[in-house]
Amino acid sequence: MDLLLKELPQQLVNGLTLGGVYALIAIGYTMVYGILGMLNFAHGEIYMIGGFTGWWVLHLLSRNHQVVMNAAVVIALMIVIAMGVSAFVGVLTERFAYRPLRNAPRINLLLSALGVSIFLQNLVLNYQGAKARVFYVHSLIPESVRLIHLGPVVITLTRLIVIAVTFLLMALLSIMIKRTKAGKAMRATAQDLEMATFLGIDVDRIIVLVFIIGSALGGAAGTLVGLLFTQVDYYVGFQAGLKGFTAAVLGGIGSIPGAMLGGIILGLAESLAVTFLPAAYKDVVAFVILVIILIVKPSGLLGEKIQEKV
Repeated sequence: MDLLLKELPQQLVNGLTLGGVYALIAIGYTMVYGILGMLNFAHGEIYMIGGFTGWWVLHLLSRNHQVVMNAAVVIALMIVIAMGVSAFVGVLTERFAYRPLRNAPRINLLLSALGVSIFLQNLVLNYQGAKARVFYVHSLIPESVRLIHLGPVVITLTRLIVIAVTFLLMALLSIMIKRTKAGKAMRATAQDLEMATFLGIDVDRIIVLVFIIGSALGGAAGTLVGLLFTQVDYYVGFQAGLKGFTAAVLGGIGSIPGAMLGGIILGLAESLAVTFLPAAYKDVVAFVILVIILIVKPSGLLGEKIQEKV
C-alpha cells in the first residue's frame, strides 16, 4: 500500500496529461452535437490525420533524425499545421457529407459520419500504410532536460508541453466562447438554431466555424499524443474517438465545460486504475464510471436536461 501511495502523485500527473488530450477530443464531439444534434463519428479520424500531419512536419524539418531549426519552433509548427490541416478536413466533411443531409433524418447523418470515418481511415491506410510512424522526440528534446524531478514525481518535458498546450487551448476556447461576438453567436445557435436564424445570425457560417474549431483541437490532440507516445498509425483514431466520445457524454454532451471536465476525469480514472488495479482493467474502469454517471445523472455531470418542445 505504501508503494501505491508513493506512485499516486505520479499517476495524477499522468492522468492530467491524458485527460487534457481527451478533453480536446471531447470538445469536438460536444460542439457539433450542441448545434446540429448529431454525433460526428469521423472526429476520431480527424484526430488521426492531425497526428500524421505533425509527423510529416517533423519528418520534413529533420535530417538524419535531427531537426534543422529551433526545436520549440518545430513543435509549434507541428501543432499549428496539424490544426490547420485537420480544420480543413473538418470543413470539407461538413460541406460535402453533412450539410446536404442537414434536414434529413438523424440516422442518415449518423450513417454519413460512419462512412466518412471509414473513408478517411482507409485513405490514410492507402497512402501511409499500416506501419506506425515514429516521432523522433529525442531530436526535439535533449537528454539533459528530458526529465524533470519534482520530489517523488518525475515529469518528462514532453508531458509538460502536452499539459501546457492542452490547457492553453481550452482557456483560449473558453475566452472565445464567452467574450467574442462569434462565441455569442455560437451559444445562441446552440440554444435555438431557428431563432438564431430569425435574429440574423448566419447559421451556416457558425456551423462551419464549429467544425473548424472542433477539428483543429482534435488535430492538436493528435500531434500532442504523437509526441507523448512517439508514434501514430492509421487506426489510432478509433480508440481516441471512443475515449473522446465517452468524455463528452460523461461531462454532458453539448456542454463545452462538461467536455473539459469529462476528459480530465476520464484521464485521471484511467491512470489511477493502473495504480490500484491490473493495467488490463484501465478501460473497464473508465466505462464503469460512465455507466454509473449515466444512471445517476443521465444528462452527464454538467449537462442540462432539455425539455421536449410541444
